[in-house]
Amino acid sequence: MMVLFDIFQWYNEISKLTSMKGKVALVTGASRGIGRATAKLLAAGGAAVAVNYFQSEGAARAVVDEITQAGGRALAVRADVRDEAQVRAMVAEVGERLGPVDLLVSNAAIGFPVRPFTGFTWDEFEAKLTGELKSIFFCCQAVLPGMIERKSGCIIAISSTLSRHSSPGFIAHSTAKSGLDAFVRSLAQEVGPFGIRVNVVAPGLTLTDATAWLPEEQKTMIGEMAPLKRVALPEDVAGVVFAAASDHCRFVTGSYIPVSGGLLML
Repeated sequence: MMVLFDIFQWYNEISKLTSMKGKVALVTGASRGIGRATAKLLAAGGAAVAVNYFQSEGAARAVVDEITQAGGRALAVRADVRDEAQVRAMVAEVGERLGPVDLLVSNAAIGFPVRPFTGFTWDEFEAKLTGELKSIFFCCQAVLPGMIERKSGCIIAISSTLSRHSSPGFIAHSTAKSGLDAFVRSLAQEVGPFGIRVNVVAPGLTLTDATAWLPEEQKTMIGEMAPLKRVALPEDVAGVVFAAASDHCRFVTGSYIPVSGGLLML
């Protein structure tokens, strides 16, 4: 009986570590794809979730409806995460309606042209670089004061395996995501003493509407190159975000976690 008691005690402790109950999560770009899957999974784990969107209000409200119908708490909040004033207003609204943000998942997609470098203009290149870094910069500046005061918090930035292993046509994306990775490493150093963790989750090719333009044969080829013989689903990435946000990873910060089925191994 003592062995059974110990097993149940262990299970209860594990359940506490994986629970998001009492946490408030802000997921940017959460109306679709990886953001949508992440918001739903965090809510299923017990978190109150702020579903950020910029243009897709109907899709964001649909995510909120799914969460609330399943018994969770969620809120749709509009903001262009490249705009400091909008980000601060969003975080203030989340604080008033759900509570202070414990977990930030910086996922909002910043568009970019896919073309050879010689076909780029500086304005196109700069828009991707500054948009990517503004989105993480403004969101972190808005949530960190509260996290520092509470001496607790978690920030997860969604990067890309293309930041480490680029591909023709993706020079703007690869460069911007490399900057994001460096930002996370530096920030993790600064805020670690306050009990705040900052990590990168880096998906490989993931089947979302953002990658729908790729030819099916190219997706199949990339999947066949991976040891796990497929490309990612949004839920695959969301699961890693959930794990990285949980207390199981309480001693992990400044890390770059690829989610590529083994296509990128570090």
